[in-house]
Amino acid sequence: MSRDAANKKLPTLSAGSIVKMAGDLSGKLIQRNWKRFVIAVPLVWLLIFFIVPFVIVLKISLAEGMIARPPFTPLFEWAEDLSFTISVTFENFRFLVTDDLYYSSYLNSLFLAGKSTIICLLIGYPMAYGIARSRSDIRGILLLMVVLPFWTSFLLRIYAWMGLLNKNGIINGALLSMGIIDEPLNMMFTEGAIYVGIVYSYLPFMILPLYATMEKLDESLNEAAADLGGKPFTVFYTVTLPLTLPGIVAGSLLVFIPATGEYVIPALLGNYDTLMIGRVLFDEFFSNRDWPVASAVAVALLAFLVVPIMMYQHFQAKDGERS
Repeated sequence: MSRDAANKKLPTLSAGSIVKMAGDLSGKLIQRNWKRFVIAVPLVWLLIFFIVPFVIVLKISLAEGMIARPPFTPLFEWAEDLSFTISVTFENFRFLVTDDLYYSSYLNSLFLAGKSTIICLLIGYPMAYGIARSRSDIRGILLLMVVLPFWTSFLLRIYAWMGLLNKNGIINGALLSMGIIDEPLNMMFTEGAIYVGIVYSYLPFMILPLYATMEKLDESLNEAAADLGGKPFTVFYTVTLPLTLPGIVAGSLLVFIPATGEYVIPALLGNYDTLMIGRVLFDEFFSNRDWPVASAVAVALLAFLVVPIMMYQHFQAKDGERS
């Protein structure tokens, strides 16, 4: 083949096309690196603020308690010949099973958190639905009213409820002045006060995921179901409720998980006899200074909460792939 024939088959590249190809290539590289950066940021965050503290707590839970600073035996001990020994014990976890205090507080915490989650769902579902179906000009104001309590300190809001629920508080004063009651009600330091504090504090965490799900719903689906003869409850049960199930699950998890380990609300509003795992953890760490047992309690609580949630998400993802 001659040189002229070979040159005819080669594409001619101008300076503009070369610059364009270089720009496209650099754009793809930047986009690929940006995606890697976006993925790396949450992974690094989880590594620093979740994995590393959990490994430290797990290490302490496998040690033995002692009167020292820190109050636990080292996991690794180096000898003079640069050899090291590993001292691991599972006695702390065995102690959790043998003592009634710990699994009673676990069960009571799960019960209180579960009941509070149901109350938040019953209150938050119609509120989120009302906000999602409201006019666009007032929707932002309604959402602002939902998140407005977050602008105040969590501790101050709980102290405000102490003033409301006290025997000499605003609620008892209003009921006495209206003649509804003859003597002040004992609302403070009760289990009902704990429910009030938890529901008030975590209700926005239920409303916001529900609103995000309901805002995307197609209202024509409900209209079509009604045109086919479906009654309002049937339309809600067969159309609206299944479509809002992801928001229900997300909101329930956002309420249930922190409510299970809650310490401030039971300590300020509840009775001291109300067993919750957050108070048990506080007592073990600061009163008894038994860090290994307290760390074992924290690890067991994490296993009870995180492992079932991860299994649920795993099976949910598989069901989504099959569908």
